[in-house]
Amino acid sequence: MSRHLAILDAFDADAAFLTLSQIARRSGIPISTAHRLVAELEEHRFIERLDDRTFRLGVRLWELAARTPGALGLREVALPHMQQVHASVRQHTQLGVLSGSEVLFVERLSMKDAVVNATLVGGRLALHASASGLVLLAHAPLDAQEAYLSSERERFTASTPHDSAALRLLLAKARHDGFVVADGYIHVDARGIAVPVRGPEGAVVAAVAVVVPNDETDPASIISILRKAAERISAELRAAYLAPDDPGAEPGGGFRPLVHSSTKSMEYLVSSRAMQRPVPAMGGIRAELPPIKRGSL
Repeated sequence: MSRHLAILDAFDADAAFLTLSQIARRSGIPISTAHRLVAELEEHRFIERLDDRTFRLGVRLWELAARTPGALGLREVALPHMQQVHASVRQHTQLGVLSGSEVLFVERLSMKDAVVNATLVGGRLALHASASGLVLLAHAPLDAQEAYLSSERERFTASTPHDSAALRLLLAKARHDGFVVADGYIHVDARGIAVPVRGPEGAVVAAVAVVVPNDETDPASIISILRKAAERISAELRAAYLAPDDPGAEPGGGFRPLVHSSTKSMEYLVSSRAMQRPVPAMGGIRAELPPIKRGSL
């Protein structure tokens, strides 16, 4: 399985179409083995072969990802509120979750004339170099923080926090303030601002953020906009995962708030046979997102 994943990981935004030899080289797998693995992935539609003999990731991956509790939940709930933030800020708005030693961006809105931003949907950034990453690291378990602080960290600009002692202060400040402002950590022209999103039990499950020009503008108004959005997202996550027998729960339990569709469509889905399956609990999202312990550090 690990070698199959290495094949899939060979593809990225800058290498969406690869030949077999490129796949072998980028994955570090001998070409004869890569040939066999690619054939197996192609058979299951995880990889698609094109007429010019290159390969690309298959739509089957998107199909499976769209069924996960994390896709049918956090992104669905957050997107309308992200759109409101984006309409106000008119730069970049993004949603990130903790994934190992990086922040993984699961949604992103942008403007063509917005400031430079290194983020892509499905892309990752180092935790210490992004506002979202620092928010998530600040609320991660203490042992995860210590492991990250003892690891090697890349410095992208002169402003990227690098020293472990300075990072500890930044994490403490993030917990105290409830937000992070990252001036020029990834690119000197860009400023990241992020706040935490909390799940039904109060644990931080994501960060909602903007990337704006790194100028002398007071970030207070943007922080306020982000906090209101995060509060609404958190409230909807709580409502979405009300137990079906809760007096305040809608018919269909937690499913209705997670899908944006017409009333008639939702009535049909709730009453249809497909909806007779148990509704995923919040644990479904937490299983996809890295587990984060409740409580302050």
